[in-house]
Amino acid sequence: MDLDLHVSRFDWAGGDDRIGAGVRNLAQRAEAVGVRTMSFMDHFFQMDWMAPAEHPMLEGYTALGYVAGCTERLRLRLLVTGVTYRYPGLLAKTVTTLDVLSGGRAELGIGAAWYEREHKGLGVPFPSTKERFERLEETLQICLQMWSDDNGPYRGTHYTLDETLCSPQPISRPHPRILIGGSGERKTLRMVAQYADACNIIAPADDIAHKIDVLRRHCDDLGRDPNEIEVSAMYRDIAPGASVDDVVRGAEQLAALGVSTLVTGAMGDDPAGWLESTFGPAIERIKQIEPKRL
Repeated sequence: MDLDLHVSRFDWAGGDDRIGAGVRNLAQRAEAVGVRTMSFMDHFFQMDWMAPAEHPMLEGYTALGYVAGCTERLRLRLLVTGVTYRYPGLLAKTVTTLDVLSGGRAELGIGAAWYEREHKGLGVPFPSTKERFERLEETLQICLQMWSDDNGPYRGTHYTLDETLCSPQPISRPHPRILIGGSGERKTLRMVAQYADACNIIAPADDIAHKIDVLRRHCDDLGRDPNEIEVSAMYRDIAPGASVDDVVRGAEQLAALGVSTLVTGAMGDDPAGWLESTFGPAIERIKQIEPKRL
C-alpha cells in the first residue's frame, strides 16, 4: 500500500505570514516519512462544515508549484480540481506546466465541484448537477486530447476548442495520472472506469466494498481490467495514542476491501509531528501490505 497526505486546512501554521514556511516544513517532513503524494483542496473559502469560511485557504495549483520547488519526490495533485473553476484547455496547460517543472510529478485530480457558497461569493457560475457532470466528462476528453498527438479541434456540448495544442507536452507518460474524486455509482464511478487511473472513494469503511464492486461492474461493461485503477480512501480515524500495530491493522482492513492507497490528513496543530509519530514507525509495514485484487 501507499500513503498519501491531504492538506485541507492551514490554521495550524500560526498566522498568515507563517503559512509558507509551515507548508514547506510539512511537505519536506512528509517526503522524509515516505508519503508518496501531497494534495491540497481546490477551494477558495474554507469549507464551512469543517471550519469558518474565513479560515485561511490557498489556491491549489499555486500551492502545488511551491511544494514542487521544496521537494524532490513527492507527487502533486489537488483532491480534487473543481471542474467549474477553470476552462479545460487552461486546466490541461496548468497541470502540464506543473508536471514539466516538477520533473513528471503532477497528477490531475478532478471532480464535478459542489461548494455553492464560494461559487456565488466569487462570481463563478454554478450550473446544475447534470451540467457539471457533463462538463466533467468533456474536460476529461479535452485533457486527454491535449496530452496526445492530436492538436485538432474539439467540439462538445459545453466547450469548443479550435486547437488542442499543448507544448511542451507533459513529462509523465503517457500523460499525468488522472484521479476522479467521489463515489457516485451511476456517473462518477462510470467515468473512473472509462477515463481514470485512480479514484478516491468517499464512503464509510462499511460501504467501500460495495463502491468497489460497482466500479468493477462498470469496468466489466467497458472491457477494462479494474486492477488498472488505483483505489484510494481516507484513513483518518486513528485513535489518539494508537500503537503501530493498530495503525497497520486499520490499513490491512482497508487493503482487504481492495484499497491500495491510504489518504491521511494534516491532523492537529502539529501535522508534521503527528504524521511522523503516527505513520513514521508504521510506514515500512504498510508498504508491504498487498491489497486485494479487484
